[in-house]
Amino acid sequence: MSTVAPDETPESSSGLWASIREALSGSERDYTKGSLNRAVALLAIPMVLEMAGESAFAVADAFFVARLGGEALAAVGLTESVLEIIYAIAIGLSMSTTAMVARRFGEKNERAAARTAVQAIAVGIVTSIVLGAAGVIWAPQLLRMMGATPETVEIGSTYTRVMYGTMGVIVLLFLNNAIYRGAGDAAMAMRSVWLANGINIVLDPLLIFGLGPFPELGLTGAAVATTIGRGTGVAYQFWGLSRGRRLRVRASDVRLDLHIVRRLLRISGGGVGQLLVSQASYIGLIRILAGFGTAVLAGYVVAIRVVIFIIMPAWGLSNAAATLVGQNLGARKPERAERAVYVTGAWNMLFMTVITVLFVTFAPQIIAPFISEPESHAAGTSALRIISYGYVFYAWGMVMLQAFNGAGDTATPTKLNFVIFWLFQLPLAWILARTIGLGPVGVYWAIAIAYSLSAVIGILLFRRGRWKEKEV
Repeated sequence: MSTVAPDETPESSSGLWASIREALSGSERDYTKGSLNRAVALLAIPMVLEMAGESAFAVADAFFVARLGGEALAAVGLTESVLEIIYAIAIGLSMSTTAMVARRFGEKNERAAARTAVQAIAVGIVTSIVLGAAGVIWAPQLLRMMGATPETVEIGSTYTRVMYGTMGVIVLLFLNNAIYRGAGDAAMAMRSVWLANGINIVLDPLLIFGLGPFPELGLTGAAVATTIGRGTGVAYQFWGLSRGRRLRVRASDVRLDLHIVRRLLRISGGGVGQLLVSQASYIGLIRILAGFGTAVLAGYVVAIRVVIFIIMPAWGLSNAAATLVGQNLGARKPERAERAVYVTGAWNMLFMTVITVLFVTFAPQIIAPFISEPESHAAGTSALRIISYGYVFYAWGMVMLQAFNGAGDTATPTKLNFVIFWLFQLPLAWILARTIGLGPVGVYWAIAIAYSLSAVIGILLFRRGRWKEKEV
């Protein structure tokens, strides 16, 4: 398998710095021609930084919330395990949005791309209102359903209500950035996330602990900080869509187009399905771990936050494959789309290999700043170290999934996720943890093994090439 075509020779150091400057400032390059290494770099650099911004948010939240105790951490973990199902809907819609916008850009049809963006935003707003209202009403019941103790319900109910009631800003942040990525404006997506999460990180300690003139809101302060930060990011995104260089939404584009809405929903159905399957399996893992006590659950929540800190940038690099596949299929260059996936996969594997070495070697030191209670620290260290054994394979798995999604083939990853996470990972986690008696360690091993298997099967499915025939 060759990852470098004749027009994709490595760049000089001066060329590398020029690429970095161009990537961060916002490139107007046509990604359907020229060097693929350069195209991947121009897209991946801001996409990785975008996801790093999301990672910084997750870790900062865990850092400050951990100061409130294990019950607060457990409340955040349980709330987010249910929120992940709702986020799956937003991310699924984002997948179809990126695929359709990228395809229209590859066809050089900017007005169709702008109309697609408008329909996606409308669907996201309606979805947020309906699901957010349900979450506000039944927040305590959802926490109890997830196995929360009475103390966790008492501490976390208001936090949960605020997060559900304002989920619209998070959904729109996802969707608008999916539009920017599809258009190849990865720098704008990066800036909006860093703005949103920078504000959140600053406000977190002020609102949680009541520093200076700010009220002490405790755990609820984390939710308020998230809402203010991401709401500001969404406002910046809308400003950018009205003035964008690569994609500009005009007043004439702001109208309902049911044909585009139906296509978005049809493609996003697979995207929602794949995320629902994987996130629902995460809930299943949480339920298994909750049986081992709050200390173990708190340690796992911290470990997963750290995992997200690393996985998110890797997903950012993988997102470059989605954009390149969509735009090159639109330009009727399927062979170039395929080469782009292999180039991206090779870079992602290199990145995740380095992360695996760091996590295996320094897991206790990485967990220590977030939690000091011995049992929770031990659980978090074990989870971080064992899960990382699957990263090298999973680096390819991420890229393959995003390649399918960028082509508009969201059904294949859905089927793959169902087989891996529901028919394999959850039963394996239960058997290892409960039947064999490995305890929480069994759950961690099940995650690492499932990561690896999903990558192997994903590569085999990608090589069949049916994704090249997908119409969006």
